[in-house]
Amino acid sequence: MDSECNDLLGRFLRERRALVRPEQAGLPAGGRRLVPGLRRDEVAHLAGLSVGYYARLEQGRERPTRQTVESLARALRLDEQALVELYRLARPTAGRRRPDRVERVVPEVLALLNDWTVAPAYILGWSGDVLVRNPLANVLHNRFVFSDNLLRMIFLDPAGREFFGDWSGTARAAVRDLRHAVRQTPDERYLRELVGELAISSPDFRRLWAAAEPPGRLTPGTHFHHPDVGDLHLRTETFPITSAPGLRLVAHPAEPDSRSAQALALLGTLATRPGVPVRSQ
Repeated sequence: MDSECNDLLGRFLRERRALVRPEQAGLPAGGRRLVPGLRRDEVAHLAGLSVGYYARLEQGRERPTRQTVESLARALRLDEQALVELYRLARPTAGRRRPDRVERVVPEVLALLNDWTVAPAYILGWSGDVLVRNPLANVLHNRFVFSDNLLRMIFLDPAGREFFGDWSGTARAAVRDLRHAVRQTPDERYLRELVGELAISSPDFRRLWAAAEPPGRLTPGTHFHHPDVGDLHLRTETFPITSAPGLRLVAHPAEPDSRSAQALALLGTLATRPGVPVRSQ
């Protein structure tokens, strides 16, 4: 994290602990207190952290893990909106294995992606990794912390439930695609670790993974929500990339002249960067 993010995270933690009264956290409220809300040592105790480690977090000298973020959210009694903000500021460490197979987006496809300015578009790898986004997709997904993989966005990211309006349908379609990938390459370590990570961290994923695959066609949802422009009604169009089997181009166009098209145009004013690979190619 850069120094600005460090400072913002530390300020957020200080401000949030000042809002929690000791009795709300099950601590004695008597006696004279020198700070509003909770003390550092009290937050550390409630979150199961050492006082020194928590102090370094507030000073911007540590980068927390996802488990630490979740513990802090419970200790500070954060609501859903504040939890998303904490994840955004913390950008917790992941420590994930890189896929065994190399997936590359050829320059011609990357150029096509960046020239597509009226719709968010991105390239998905065979395991759901988001390999690259165009500028509009970068802005559309800018609230996500675990943005490197579509399944992590759906099941692990705190922004997922708010962003995907039809979360249930989108989740079922993503699990179906992951099942197909596992059947095609059952010995791929990266896939096994991805399934394990999702199963450990998400009860919803465990339930869907254990259930029988539903018959018929499963399609991702068409309703999305972005905090800057509100609700969006977008189609989900998926195109296989013939030059790279297993890769898919996913686009979310809006109906012309619709309110959602206007909202995408507004988001487009924030999209200044070219498509950026999520991980090195």
